[in-house]
Amino acid sequence: MAEALNLVFDLDGTLIDSAPQIHAAANAVFTARSLPGFALATVLGFIGNGLGVLVGRLLAHQGLEAEGPLHRDLVADFMRIYEQAFDLTSLYPGAAEALQDLAAAGHHLAICTNKPEAPARAILHHFGLAELFPVVIGGDTLPLRKPDPAPLHAAIAALGPARTLFIGDSEVDAETARAADVPLALFSGGYRKAAPEEMGTELVFDHHAALPRLVAQLQGRRPGKG
Repeated sequence: MAEALNLVFDLDGTLIDSAPQIHAAANAVFTARSLPGFALATVLGFIGNGLGVLVGRLLAHQGLEAEGPLHRDLVADFMRIYEQAFDLTSLYPGAAEALQDLAAAGHHLAICTNKPEAPARAILHHFGLAELFPVVIGGDTLPLRKPDPAPLHAAIAALGPARTLFIGDSEVDAETARAADVPLALFSGGYRKAAPEEMGTELVFDHHAALPRLVAQLQGRRPGKG
């Protein structure tokens, strides 16, 4: 019987398209404090390093102090919206089916995201995926977040010893995989800015329906074999 793998997934831009939700939340919390809103492209360009960094970048974009009381209050406002609003967030086509297939094949699944842990768990429950992920490491689960390797290492440790593949979509995920010495599977339809060939990936997939087959092919190769 083929060995089961640890499959650790990023969330935003990898399994879910949350950019419209994050954009709406940003405009809601900023305009509620009589600050201007943002274009979707602006918010999209700042996603990936966690909520605190996102808010700091949005403040700096408006020429405001990136840290301090306003930053703290805006982060708290974001968190309240994050845990309740899912109407503008969608699963990528084929993602749910791919996850079900991978779990049925015996692989061990985890989430390693820079989204805060409570909103990450809430969105997994919303889409009926929570039972597939016994391990969820969020951006506030540990003192460090991606691209530091600690969150990915924590997810792997919680799953138990096995060959591991990290599945992500962005430069942050690529840097995390390199730092953790874990191969990366890149979803090309997420929030990356660089070309896939520049990101040092083990494999690239354009649609989630292809992922179980690609994982099975990787499963059949000996570690280190190209």
